[in-house]
Formats: sequence, C-alpha cells, structure tokens
Amino acid sequence: MGHQYKAIQWNKNKIVYDLYMAVAVLVFVGVFMAIGLQTQPTGHTADPVVLAIRALGVAAFTLLTVILAIGPLARLSPRFAPMLYNRRHLGVMTFSVAAAHFGLALLWYHSGGPLNPLVSLFVSNPLYDSIPGFPFEVLGFVAFLILFVMAATSHDFWLNNLSAPVWKALHMLVYPAYILLVFHITLGALMTEKSMVYPILTAVSFASISALHLYTGYGEWRIDNGMKSLKAKGWIEIGAPDDIPNMRAVIAPLPKGDRVAVFRYDNKISAVTNACRHQNGPLGEGRVIDGCITCPWHGWQYRPDDGVSPPPFTEKIATYNVKIEAGRVFVDPKPNPPGTRTEPAIIAEQGAKAP
Repeated sequence: MGHQYKAIQWNKNKIVYDLYMAVAVLVFVGVFMAIGLQTQPTGHTADPVVLAIRALGVAAFTLLTVILAIGPLARLSPRFAPMLYNRRHLGVMTFSVAAAHFGLALLWYHSGGPLNPLVSLFVSNPLYDSIPGFPFEVLGFVAFLILFVMAATSHDFWLNNLSAPVWKALHMLVYPAYILLVFHITLGALMTEKSMVYPILTAVSFASISALHLYTGYGEWRIDNGMKSLKAKGWIEIGAPDDIPNMRAVIAPLPKGDRVAVFRYDNKISAVTNACRHQNGPLGEGRVIDGCITCPWHGWQYRPDDGVSPPPFTEKIATYNVKIEAGRVFVDPKPNPPGTRTEPAIIAEQGAKAP
C-alpha cells in the first residue's frame, strides 16, 4: 500500500500475495510428507494420512509463529513494516490450514465409531488429571475456535462495527491460542516423537516469540518509565523541539495509560493520540507525508492540527494542546474531542520560545 490515503479492497498485489502463500503452503506440506516417507525406519510404512495431518499442523503453527513475530520485528526495524500490510491475509491463510488439519484429524481419528466425531473428541479421552495422557486434542480445538473467530472478524466491516479497541482486544486472543497450541503439540505429537527435531523446533519457536515480545515490551517500558517524572503544572514535558525528529514524532505516556504522539513538522509541533482509528496502529511510529500524519501499518492519514482524515474520508482522532516554554515542549494530558482543531506550537527561529 502506498502512503496515499485511499480505500483499497482486493487488488492484483493482494491476489498475487495470496497465491504465493497458497503455493508456499502446498510446497511445505509436500516436502514435509516426502521427507516423512523417506525417513521411516526399516520395516515401517508411514501412513500418508497421518503425515498429511502432521504436515498441516506444523504448517499452521509455523504460520502463526511468523504472524506473532511481525509486530515486534516491525517495532525493531521499519524494514519489517511492509509485512504488516497483509498480516490479516496471512491470518486467514493460517486459519484455513488449521481448518484442514482439524477436519482431517477429526475424520481420521473420530469418525469410525458410533458417536458424533465432535462428541467423540471430548469424551474419548477423560484423562484430564494425567499429564502424559491429557486430551491434547481439546486444547487444539479451543485454539482452533479462537482462530475461527479471528478469521471471521478479520474484515473491516467488523472492525468498524466493533470499534478499533474492541476489535483489537478480540484479536489479542491470538496469544492464548498460541500458548494452547504449544501445549497441544507438547502433550500430543511430542509425547510419541523419538526424534529431537520436533521438541527443538517447538522450543525455539516459543522462545523466539517470547524473547521478541519481552524485548520490545521492555523497550517501551523504559521509554514510559523514563518520562513519568517529566511533569510541570499538570502538563507533560516532552523535551526540546530538536529532540523530535523532523516530520516524525516522539511517543509519550499519559497518566491513564494512554499515549500521545507529538509531531514536529514545518516548524510546528502538534500532538494527537497514538492510536490509529483503523487497527489502533502506532501513529507515533509513522511520519508526516503530504502534510498528514501517516500510520505506518496501513497508510491511514490524519491532519496533525485537527486529527481529521483528508477528504473524502471522515475519520477523526483525539488531539492534545501543546505549548513551548523555556525551550521545552509540553503537552496537556487531557485529550480534546476527536477532530478538535488545536493551535500548533510554533518553533521560534532563534531558540524554542513560546509564541
């Protein structure tokens, strides 16, 4: 997506992206099954259906791991930001692969008896008090339900009707789903796996995702904690005007846990909420392009002085009052109603003084 703020639905690039992803999954499954068939011990014959179930499960878990890595990687380096643009498409692809894994496993292991396959899944193994014999399939089913809800609400229709905060909170369930899948694999496939390849790859995946999120979270905590004492007369001190990169922003914490993005542009300083109206993207990590604050996630734009999207769009975000005193930038922590025009603070030619 370009930085120009315009409605983008299906286009050639997205279709090509999805085709590449589908081909990549098919190749992954094919290679996985081929290796599985070739590495069986002498005298043993691998069941192709079981191999297919495992291949689809590994593919879904790998895709989910990639999805969870995109966010922190994009915060560490803007080079990863383009991966955010099609993350929802990747999420739907992950659900589709997980659905194939779940459906094939359900039919293969639970369709031969007198019970409904779904009923059989829950009652065939009652050993909930045993770690080695724990019904790991139930954990996978719960994770699958979460992925289903996320895939079903991935369209902007649900984003607009649920509101960005509710939508984001709903999609944060991806983390419990990931943990459930780690236990699903550990208590399932790893219990009977003699090779160390699966345990090592699962541990590396979980450790990598945990380390990425902890590292980026610690970085944000340091920024927030370092600015807690910078207050004067109820206003939040941001720093000197030159501390704010030109056409970019400094993100500062607010008393109630929110964040404000303070932008410097055209010798002016304005402040808006850090949360984009689209998916709560971090506006402060974006930049001013064509006179508008441009979200780094999907290119949504807002004018810095009033927080209103350029015509014909009508989205609005909260603005904050700003001032410059004694060469320091201050922000009023009380937000203005979305779309409220605020007078930018002007950076004086000789030093930073309040206008």
